[in-house]
Amino acid sequence: MRKILSILSLGILFSCQTNEKKVPEKPFGWEIFEVPVKASLRGLSPVTNEIAWASGSGGTWLRTLDGGTTWDHGVISDLDTVDFRSIHAFDAEQAVVVSAGQPAVIYKTIDGGKTWELKHQEEEAAFLDGISFSNPDQGYVVGDPVDGKWMILQSANQGESWYPLLNLPSAKEGEAGFAASASSLIADGENLWLGSGGTEANLHYSPDQGTTWKQWNSPLMQGEASKGIFSLTNLGNGGVFLVGGDYLNMEDTNSVAATFNLNKEEWKLPKASPKGYRSGVVYFPKYHWLIAVGPTGSDFSKDGGASWENFSSEGFHAVKLGHAEGTIWASGSNGRIARLKIQ
Repeated sequence: MRKILSILSLGILFSCQTNEKKVPEKPFGWEIFEVPVKASLRGLSPVTNEIAWASGSGGTWLRTLDGGTTWDHGVISDLDTVDFRSIHAFDAEQAVVVSAGQPAVIYKTIDGGKTWELKHQEEEAAFLDGISFSNPDQGYVVGDPVDGKWMILQSANQGESWYPLLNLPSAKEGEAGFAASASSLIADGENLWLGSGGTEANLHYSPDQGTTWKQWNSPLMQGEASKGIFSLTNLGNGGVFLVGGDYLNMEDTNSVAATFNLNKEEWKLPKASPKGYRSGVVYFPKYHWLIAVGPTGSDFSKDGGASWENFSSEGFHAVKLGHAEGTIWASGSNGRIARLKIQ
């Protein structure tokens, strides 16, 4: 009996070992899809491995329900001069889009893009930079500062209505946001993180949904309108990773990325940086990777951002994690949409 049990134990152990999936050493590049538009796509919101939405210039919206094989697309409410740089999809049928520039508007569809309904419009001149939802109901849209205060709108009903936060964080003169990838604001539970650029590249943080705010000046390049923090991603346990740089000098690798530890309130620079200006970054929990993209290529880190390796020369504006957290998607100029290849 003892011998039989030993054999069974060895068999179970061997079975577990052979069924374990080894973590890949690095991404295998991008699976680039054929899409029916040539718009610049900075808005991106993957839902699952099969469902993803995108938006961009010319009032463009796109949706795939079959993993990129086919795409539904159109122009949002005939607004073919508007650049919808931000989008958040709830599922296959519902999504919210946000414009950058004028008019400053927020639209929503509940029928898979067949119709779009105006949910909010700013009366004054406004530039809306990004959208982030902390849960299916609670969402936030950030815009450039007005009269020394950041513009932050919130919704508690899946984007049906929007109203400004009561306590808005202060902004320095010349400080602004970037809508390059619509990811300069991230909402996670009660926490709000906002990265800025221009005269100062600051990290603004609220632990209580915008009731109170703290601010730290980042080590990313700053001092000019083209420089600063372009994208943030949450690492968990109080860690946030930031990328950016200078979009007018994309090859400069100095001061283009950093980690911030909230618990210690300290910054850490990578030993080896991404390969120049990066407009988007996302944390991939499945493999504990960071993926960063920009017009000049794509990089990854497997050590929490301490070191980076370029894995593709393909350029993109935005990179996002699917709601199901199983896939990474990217979007860029000339109708470029792709999904990260793992194997």
